[in-house]
Amino acid sequence: MQHFIDKISVTEFQSLLFLPNLQFSLSDEAKVRIEHCRQYLDDRLSSQKKAIYGINTGFGSLCNTQVNDTDLAALQFNLIRSHACGAGSEVPHEIVKIMLLLKARSLAFGYSGTQLVSVQRLLDFYNHDCLPVVYTQGSLGASGDLAPLAHLCLPLIGEGEVFLKGKRMSAADALAEMNWQPIALQSKEGLALLNGTQFMLAYALYCVTKAEKWAEAAMKISAMSLDAFEGKLEPFHPNIHKIRPHNGQVWAAEKMYSLLADSEIAHREKVHVQDPYSFRCIPQVHGACYNAILYTKSVFAGEFDAATDNPNIFPDDDLILSGGNFHGQPLAMALDYLAIAVAELGSISERRTYQLIAGLRGLPPFLAPDAGLNSGLMIPQYTAASIASQNKQYCTPASVDTIPSSNNQEDHVSMGANAATKCFKVIENVQTLLGIELLNASQALFFRSPLKTGSELEAILAKFRAEVSFIEQDRFLQLDMAKARAFVGNM
Repeated sequence: MQHFIDKISVTEFQSLLFLPNLQFSLSDEAKVRIEHCRQYLDDRLSSQKKAIYGINTGFGSLCNTQVNDTDLAALQFNLIRSHACGAGSEVPHEIVKIMLLLKARSLAFGYSGTQLVSVQRLLDFYNHDCLPVVYTQGSLGASGDLAPLAHLCLPLIGEGEVFLKGKRMSAADALAEMNWQPIALQSKEGLALLNGTQFMLAYALYCVTKAEKWAEAAMKISAMSLDAFEGKLEPFHPNIHKIRPHNGQVWAAEKMYSLLADSEIAHREKVHVQDPYSFRCIPQVHGACYNAILYTKSVFAGEFDAATDNPNIFPDDDLILSGGNFHGQPLAMALDYLAIAVAELGSISERRTYQLIAGLRGLPPFLAPDAGLNSGLMIPQYTAASIASQNKQYCTPASVDTIPSSNNQEDHVSMGANAATKCFKVIENVQTLLGIELLNASQALFFRSPLKTGSELEAILAKFRAEVSFIEQDRFLQLDMAKARAFVGNM
């Protein structure tokens, strides 16, 4: 099915992120906008010689250096080449694919002055699985994601490297194989391609989509843990949350009540008076995390509909305006917040894992049928503790930091790219933490037999047991942990 990248909503975009074999194109209206803006820019340059930043001037602190008309195309080529200075690990392919679509979408709004062929080529790359090699380090998150976007767009002119249908090669070889000509960049195009927040935003949309999944999975896994620990239903009673009606808290309490409504374990009389906070305060903690996820999603949705290069061209108003829409502060702060929220889902998960192996409430130490001879699930909790601690380190905010660049012309930057890559690591880590909790909860529920948990949870448990069997005696647990992690990814 063909999708118009300029017409799709952010919710639709999120729903398509991880589906294979998608095809995207430009609507006729987008093509008209792009060509109208390009024609206006050409006419403006031919009729006046005034300096216009980034179009006939140098970049950054070289903004006052005017460039000859005969060198305007070379200026754009030089920009892309000189800015491709990425370092670190390679950006995952799924993020690169999102970057291609977001860059095309931003240019399709018709405020950037690019050629139609340049925008179309970005979509050709996506549609034919031609993925530029991009690096995680190099962006300050202001003046746009310059280095990552330079690597993303370098193959448009036949330079840099790509993965074509999974095979790494030079961009020149890939273009030849696809029978594509390198793009002959025109004035302003290099800057339009490199200015923008598409690196940060690609990570943001990926992370918030996963975060929503983890929030849902965490509710189901924590409900299984609650029953395995013989926790009480009382903390989820609607009356408690009626008098502190945060939306996320109410949502989490209702989810717990629903998941355990037909649980035999949950409705059995309990001898203890209260549960530890990691069980009793699930609505308050999970709910706060859920609220944060929804807030950050609203920020990312706004950016999804934004043109973020500079300068911006307004043909109908006869204006070319230099501003700062490339500054990543909105994304940087939201990404830091999202990382904190998801890390907390992982932190409280690790605490429930610890409670389950502590030999409390009739459960054997470390959930081992023959504890002593067997260590059971002792060490997965060590792994979880290590990961939870690492998440805390990743949650030091990037958005409060700044280092001046470009001879102090760019004297305040967002560091949103660092916020993005840190958030990605937290997202990956929390999938593992939830998998470890699931491994423990499923093991612990065995000791509550023949009583059953809620029917929806029993169905999940049955599917999980088809992947990971009950641990009778010590075995190579890393394989079980990997399967549990993958299971969470598909919940």
